[in-house]
Amino acid sequence: MNAHPRPYYYLENFSLALGWLQSRYDELLSEQERAFVRDFARLPIESGALLARMITRQGDLFRTSKLLYTEIGCPKRAAAALIDLGWLDPRPLLTFPNLCRVLRKAELWSALALRGKARAVRKSELPPLVGEIANETRPLDAWWPEAPDQVFHITIAPLCERLRLMFFGNFRQTWSEFVLADLGIFRYESVSLDESARAFHTREQIEQFYALYRCRELVHAEAPLEEVLAMLPPPIEGSAWIEAKRAKLLFLIGQRYEKARELPQALAAYVGCGHPEARIRTIRVLEKLGRCAEAAELLVNTQGTPVSEFEAQQAARILPRLTGKLGFPVQRARVRDGWSSLTLVLPRPESPHPVELVVSEHLTTPQAPVLYVENTLFNSLFGLLCWDAIFAPLPGAFFHPFHSAPADLLDADFQQRRTALFSACFARLESGDYRAAILDTFERKNGIQSPFVAWGLVTRELLELALDCLPALHLRRCFARLLADLRSNRSGLPDLIQFWPAQRRYRLIEVKGPGDRLQDNQIRWLNFCVQQDIPVCVCNVTWQGMPS
Repeated sequence: MNAHPRPYYYLENFSLALGWLQSRYDELLSEQERAFVRDFARLPIESGALLARMITRQGDLFRTSKLLYTEIGCPKRAAAALIDLGWLDPRPLLTFPNLCRVLRKAELWSALALRGKARAVRKSELPPLVGEIANETRPLDAWWPEAPDQVFHITIAPLCERLRLMFFGNFRQTWSEFVLADLGIFRYESVSLDESARAFHTREQIEQFYALYRCRELVHAEAPLEEVLAMLPPPIEGSAWIEAKRAKLLFLIGQRYEKARELPQALAAYVGCGHPEARIRTIRVLEKLGRCAEAAELLVNTQGTPVSEFEAQQAARILPRLTGKLGFPVQRARVRDGWSSLTLVLPRPESPHPVELVVSEHLTTPQAPVLYVENTLFNSLFGLLCWDAIFAPLPGAFFHPFHSAPADLLDADFQQRRTALFSACFARLESGDYRAAILDTFERKNGIQSPFVAWGLVTRELLELALDCLPALHLRRCFARLLADLRSNRSGLPDLIQFWPAQRRYRLIEVKGPGDRLQDNQIRWLNFCVQQDIPVCVCNVTWQGMPS
């Protein structure tokens, strides 16, 4: 592998992030965080590089033999300044699970040699021995006196984690974003950011966000949910996007309680959060608890003011069952199935082959190609036409250089904040210059991260074919539906699209193999297509020789 032209590029990236945080959050940083930023800048370059290497890797325990980097040299020597600052513990107490993390299997058996005997532990002796020492904590050299190297524990890791969350403003991105961007693996849109662009505006928001992160990690580690709820911060004012993350976590806790059949606890979690699906889950839990009158009252309110097509669909599904339980005459909801159907009996593929591709190959003709596009085509066309609106530098939308989407993409007011911008994009569908705009954006922005454009799956040839055959009116209607509920409507689109270029027409095809059934989001898209006179059909496939 060729050496990087800047051997300390990762240190430069981390220093850049610290400078970014200092310039935007200086008055919100704690004294400990300010001291870290100040002292990190004074470190010898090898020491700073060692710490940067460790915090960009997983875990907080590292063997010195795994910290060998040419530009750093001896890790023990580089660690000296970090140990003096208390950022590294050179002799941490290790529990047995931690020992398992840092040692290979053969080394572990040697480390667990029976006391008083200079031999490795046999496999048959391991379980009782583990039970005997499970709660013991010792330094590595006490577990294994012959250990050839040391283990370092990064005591500063929680502070660095908090700085990471402050920088990115989400739980998902890590310091590796710098490396991926530096190597050109990921490219991001350049959005003009001023010095005031930041995710947090008070210290309380930072602490609440970090508390949510810790609670989420505990849920994923299957900690007792009561402990997680005790750590959960109160409702968050002044930051809708942080409150949305709190609601999502509460909803997850409710789901875990419901799965464990602890229904009163699940109900309390759902009632206490503003997640878009919380009302439906509340109705279902009330029904399971036998509190059908309360469930019915909430159902009536939900049907009167549904927050989404999903909620309206689920409420309509619950209504007949709940009505019957209350002793009223049951009126089954009429199921819309106005789309056309196509039934195919095809030879079963000799090797595993997606049924969508089998249908695509069967239906394709030279005059009418069929392509497997699923959600990629319409999302990409929307993302390319509306690129400037999506990446507009509005306050609170972008606050670091690594955004693949605006931070408020899924907020309820995302469209409202950009009404004029989206109107300008949609106006191109009326004026007729949308084709040139989409293809121009495809060329100029190719490969830049986007929440809609599926680079590599959508080609210029596919775009040109689609723009030849898809009427501007249909694009406008589909784009408006996407924009109305980005959380739900980016998925569920039909699997295939068939083009008739000579006639400048098309049809969408949803494929269902043997035993498969339509999903809720697919039904919603099918109903929409029927209502908007968009050509669509459902293709039901059975294999030759299968019993009918």
